Amino acid sequence: MAVEKAPANSILRLELRVGVSPEGNPVYRTRSLNNVKPLAADQDIYDVATALAGLQEYQLNGISRVDIGQLIQV
Repeated sequence: MAVEKAPANSILRLELRVGVSPEGNPVYRTRSLNNVKPLAADQDIYDVATALAGLQEYQLNGISRVDIGQLIQV
């Protein structure tokens, strides 16, 4: 039987560099924004993420998109 993925939700994650550990390693924190439209274009999400990063106190290290979907047997 075939299985299809039905988009349910997306999460936008900003990885921010918040400092340096005592050992000299960078320390990162993640900010997550839930309930992103799963059909939103990657470029649109990237543009929003970079705009939000400009409002943050810390330096942006990376942008991630996590897509969540339901697997449906058809």
